[in-house]
Amino acid sequence: MQKETEIKLRASRETLLALREHPLLKKRNKSGWSRHELFNQYYDTAERELAHARVALRLRRDGEQFIQTLKSRGQSVAGLSERNEWDWYLDKAKLDIKKLGDDCWPASLADLDKKTLKPIFTTDFVREKAEIAWGRGKTRVVIEAALDLGQVKAGKQSEEICELELELRQGEPEALLELAAELAADLPLMPCDISKAERGYRLYDADGYSLQLPAPELTASMPLDDAVVALGWQLLGNSQRLAEQYRFNGRWKLLGEWLQQLVELRALLGSLGQAAPRASSRELRELLDMLIQDWRPRVEAGQDDEGVRKAAPTRFTEELGQTRWGLLSLKASLWLLQRSWTQGRNARGDRQGAAELGKWLPHLLAEEAKALQLPRYQQQPEDLAEQSPRMERMLVWLHLARGVLELPETDRLYGELAKLHEMARQPLDEAAREQRVEQAHRVWTLKAWKLLEK
Repeated sequence: MQKETEIKLRASRETLLALREHPLLKKRNKSGWSRHELFNQYYDTAERELAHARVALRLRRDGEQFIQTLKSRGQSVAGLSERNEWDWYLDKAKLDIKKLGDDCWPASLADLDKKTLKPIFTTDFVREKAEIAWGRGKTRVVIEAALDLGQVKAGKQSEEICELELELRQGEPEALLELAAELAADLPLMPCDISKAERGYRLYDADGYSLQLPAPELTASMPLDDAVVALGWQLLGNSQRLAEQYRFNGRWKLLGEWLQQLVELRALLGSLGQAAPRASSRELRELLDMLIQDWRPRVEAGQDDEGVRKAAPTRFTEELGQTRWGLLSLKASLWLLQRSWTQGRNARGDRQGAAELGKWLPHLLAEEAKALQLPRYQQQPEDLAEQSPRMERMLVWLHLARGVLELPETDRLYGELAKLHEMARQPLDEAAREQRVEQAHRVWTLKAWKLLEK
């Protein structure tokens, strides 16, 4: 068994050609490019039991070699993945189920009859690969860069494979992200938290594709710094999967959900106070602000305008043709992996970062609730929109971490505040004015809100 650490970056055909000649890769290319035609057949049961167990089983033909591979899903967020992988070299192109012993086979599939495994889909592509190596401080980094171009096929359905895959051979995972970010600063590269196997399953059964990542398990006793990592990875990973799925099928709802992940990530960064000095997140906040400022008006306009909705997939394709989306994703991944906000902060910031989430969060919400001054907006509802960032800072935590709060009816608090925030962003006529006044009063009179304002 070996552990595979890699990052996949979706690209266009033009970008693949440009990558081959990119100065950074040319300078560090120690092997030259070699070309391989890879034919891959994936196996599962009719009920997709392997997929549910988060493993992938394939048989690959690489020239005259036949390689059977079992991969576990492991950790995979925002395009950066770590997986366990088992390879067996075979004499012929036939699955050898005897190789799938207890040392690699998931315990959850112990009762599975392996004879029921059957071909599900194929991923056939041409791979050009090279060994990229350089010195990073006192350590050596070796990465295999692969330019993949081909197709995923499941029955009569097919999808193009066009991506850069960077796999770590030697060094730290940060080196993968650093290299990817340097390339993404020049070329449109989209970190893609969906493997070739997942794309095959998506074609095989579109309704069975799992879009959202599981929610992190937060506890009241965990340090704030750990909570930031968990929530940051979830929001970033979800944004990647939503962007990929919207690119794939153009369903309007997904675009709004993608935007919401960015809004919540921006609110998370803005809520951390001295635990994350503003200088440490300035670049991320600026990139997020640009994306949100461009896409929020379109999403809001599209709620009532079919023309905007129909034009959105083309606009999104144009967005992916720029560098800012991929660069944001990679910079944010590196920021989370390195915990960059902890570097160089003062002693008070260190204390806040180490504070238990269950104690820090009520304090944050109380400060924001008092500063919001809801009675004022019951008299001046037209000014409520100016408080949108403050409400978003409260909402991101109430959405993702309200389980650690010892407050009554936290679900209701989140729901009612979310309604008020939505109203604050709507055009204001007389009817909307009255609704804002009523909703502000409703939130202000909640028992949980009164406890926060004490």
